[in-house]
Amino acid sequence: MPSNTEFDWNDIPLILTLARSGSMSATGRQLGVDASTISRRIAAAEKALKLRLFIRDNTGYQLTDAGQVFVQHGEAVYGNVQSMLQASTQEADATAGPVNITSIDFLFDYWLLDHVPTLHAQHPHLQLTLQAENQNLSFTRREADFALRLGKPGEDAALVMRKLGDLGFAVYGHARFADTPRACWGTQPWIAYDDALAGTGEMQWLAQMDPQPNKVLKVNSLSTMVRACRAGVGMALLPCLLGQQEGLVRIGSGVEVQRDIWLLSHRDAGSIARFKTVSAWLTQLYASNQDLLCGAVSNR
Repeated sequence: MPSNTEFDWNDIPLILTLARSGSMSATGRQLGVDASTISRRIAAAEKALKLRLFIRDNTGYQLTDAGQVFVQHGEAVYGNVQSMLQASTQEADATAGPVNITSIDFLFDYWLLDHVPTLHAQHPHLQLTLQAENQNLSFTRREADFALRLGKPGEDAALVMRKLGDLGFAVYGHARFADTPRACWGTQPWIAYDDALAGTGEMQWLAQMDPQPNKVLKVNSLSTMVRACRAGVGMALLPCLLGQQEGLVRIGSGVEVQRDIWLLSHRDAGSIARFKTVSAWLTQLYASNQDLLCGAVSNR
């Protein structure tokens, strides 16, 4: 039996070329290899396979019966490898196929979704999956291709992370709170997150208010907070992006909290066209919407 560990699979195209041409010199010209090297490699291949692949006569190199069987299967193997490489290259070069983005839901609902039609118009064969998820999905297991996160995440061996910019938070409320002076904010009713989210930048800001505000309602959902705010339950610290679009009144002119937006991607993303396209899209999208996201644009 031939030893698979001794046979050099790189010799398959050389054997196939010699079988077609029947000439060492012609094979050398086609492959850019000198005849002595070809002769040496053919001899090594025959030794590893323990088969005689060629015999030489006055017309050149002819295949033996064993050589004909080898070439028949070798053509199929080599063709499949070439097809694999071509398909892989086309996949890497094509802006098409699936891209999985995970993010906090409000960044999808109040920002990214408005811009997806333009992306699809430019790249109609992209297939986006948007996962509203704030947990750190595994890039190693390819649970996500990109993630948008507030705050720098933990390390992941397959992860590349880059800060896109800032997300601004300001105080919003029902129109009845519109003229509340900043000095009186602590005396007003507030909507806050529950204790499980007490470590967020928003809740830490609220905890530093003096006097300590009356937290009349605690929630675990941003959308619930917005609806309660709109219903007049109390004031709330909200992303400016969201407060403006929900038609809430911005109380005070300042941005109270800035949180980082980080773009996370798999380390292979830089070599695959569809991932490079989406990465550039997200980066450009933040740059063109920076004022909105940071809170420089208000509804007042």
